[in-house]
Amino acid sequence: RTGRKRRRKHSKSFMDGVNCSHKLEYIRLKKWLKERGFEDSNLRPAEFWETGRGLMTTKALQAGDVIISLPEKCLLTTGTVLSSCLGGHIEKWKPPVSPLLALCTFLIAEKHAGEKSPWKPYLDVLPKTYTCPACLEPDVINLLPKPLKRKAQEQKRLVQELFRSSKAFFSSLQPLFAESTGSIFNFSALQWAWCTVNTRTIYMKHPHRECFSLEPDVYALAPYLDLLNHSPNVQVKAGFNEQTRSYEIWTNSHCKKYQEVLICYGPHDNQRLLLEYGFVAMDNPHSSVHVSADTLLKYFSPLDKQRKAKVSILKDHDFLENLTFGWEGPSWRLLTALKVLGLAAEEFACWRRILFGDVPSARNEQQALATAAKICQCLIEETQHVLLQISQLKRDRENLKTHLALVEMLRSEDLKILQKSAEILCNSNLGT
Repeated sequence: RTGRKRRRKHSKSFMDGVNCSHKLEYIRLKKWLKERGFEDSNLRPAEFWETGRGLMTTKALQAGDVIISLPEKCLLTTGTVLSSCLGGHIEKWKPPVSPLLALCTFLIAEKHAGEKSPWKPYLDVLPKTYTCPACLEPDVINLLPKPLKRKAQEQKRLVQELFRSSKAFFSSLQPLFAESTGSIFNFSALQWAWCTVNTRTIYMKHPHRECFSLEPDVYALAPYLDLLNHSPNVQVKAGFNEQTRSYEIWTNSHCKKYQEVLICYGPHDNQRLLLEYGFVAMDNPHSSVHVSADTLLKYFSPLDKQRKAKVSILKDHDFLENLTFGWEGPSWRLLTALKVLGLAAEEFACWRRILFGDVPSARNEQQALATAAKICQCLIEETQHVLLQISQLKRDRENLKTHLALVEMLRSEDLKILQKSAEILCNSNLGT
């Protein structure tokens, strides 16, 4: 009886993750890592309902435990690139290439080498496609909140520009290849490599080398370790350990046996997560909804004689950026901006005190809260409208389904935050 009960409990704990370590690609990866000095840890690749592919632990982890320790030999850095056959070509090329481009070039070349690449076991488990803004269709980017839409378009341009400016360098590698470099180093190959580096590298400072441009050389790709998913609610410590010559991650949280081991990529809001990593975290405590300066100014009369002066005060003191609604309601910065813009002519002289948190008058305070409530309501309607557009597009554009689902998650989370803020504002308006 006890035996049956125990077994049932065991299979239930697998419910949230399906062990994948029997899959050939992971068996090959583990063997490859072992040859490079990686000691088999308690981590197993698994598929999880919420996060997709990740790592589960086969023993309970306590705060202070090492989650993973990956030897230097397993890491892919610019050092790896220079010691490959690309090294000589990179050293000769002027003007020098960036560390980022060197890593992208290496990934494309190794992927092209297929069976012959010593990095094949790692390349085989890398995603084939990504959901960073650089890969999103213009129709999808249009559905993003304004500040994120701008950054997404910028990211797309950045990758296009990198491709354009690297064509001559790619051509110079022709002696290394039988096929034309134009067909190997094409735009989609570079886009894939750029996303791989951008979303998967760990931070590791390397001394500057003359053969690279002055951009910081701070990337390392970390096979197996990069299967760890993000959670905003866990705490970890990570870094390169000079004594063990390994990149190590320690947990500050507890993790039950057979649970997914999660790490924190940083206290990022969802816009930042989508921009940098191509995903969104549900119930993210760091998430907020941004209010653009244009939106803000719509609520104040253009006839106000001091309007121009107020805007330049806010600009000079950096109060036109990073104005947000969060789970706790409108941010202090947003309310401060609203108070300055709402100053009556006779109160204008005391604008400085507001920036330090003072209240010029009950009327001013009241007006700021009422305006915040109006902006919040307007953003709620706008978000609901976009969610409606998304559900229509999901029906019509089968090929964009995964990308649309991502924006839908972001917008739904925004809606939750705005509704919470509206509720808080409604209570504070009643209370004053």
